[in-house]
Amino acid sequence: MRSKLAAAMLASCVGAVAVVNAAGAAEVVVSSLGPGNFVLTALIPMFEGATANKVAITYETGAAILAKVRSGAALDLAILPPQAIDDLAQEGKISGGRTDLFVSGVGLAVKAGAPKPDISSAEALKKTLLAAKSVAHSKAQSGIYFLSVLQRLGIADEMKSKLVVVESGPVGAAAAKGDAEIAIQQVTELMPVAGIDVVGPLPAELQTRILYSAGIPISAKQPDAAKALIKFLASPAAAPVIKAKGLEPG
Repeated sequence: MRSKLAAAMLASCVGAVAVVNAAGAAEVVVSSLGPGNFVLTALIPMFEGATANKVAITYETGAAILAKVRSGAALDLAILPPQAIDDLAQEGKISGGRTDLFVSGVGLAVKAGAPKPDISSAEALKKTLLAAKSVAHSKAQSGIYFLSVLQRLGIADEMKSKLVVVESGPVGAAAAKGDAEIAIQQVTELMPVAGIDVVGPLPAELQTRILYSAGIPISAKQPDAAKALIKFLASPAAAPVIKAKGLEPG
């Protein structure tokens, strides 16, 4: 029943352009930033299940996706930060403008079963970070933002010796293995990690909005099917899944 309902909602959202017979099925080639993996892995099967289209997706760095779009590579849909999509559109590499899909925030996690620290306010977060023996963060968007938070809190110098930089992979794994007492990353990237408890997002006064947006490259071979996929990802049918993965609809 649930799958039939989801399919009905999806079909009404994507429109007739995506509902084609098997002979006319399209394969939509998508490149997305890595953090999109956690929500798109759940959403794409819904889209495929309600249409005859298939999605071939790779998760890459922003630089790699930009290079693909600018080189005219076989790519039907790019998911990037909004400014990157806007820049590509100005360069004439994106058609149809930009669609904002989902918004991520930065959060904090600890090893499963460990006491959950107070992060309810900027002052509480400051005390928690200063009391921690080690704090892990990434080199990507969330990690760069976290370093700016330390500057705003006035504790950047005091925290330098405690920081554990995770070169790749989920930051939460550092807390799960005991390599760091606290893990800082986008909430949607912390949630799937086994062995940790997500304490919650950073307090509102220190929070950021990391937006993921979609654009269709001018080199797209399946622009209509790509439009249908974008329409679904931005639709009410997708919203409950987006929220369940620690994000907000764009």
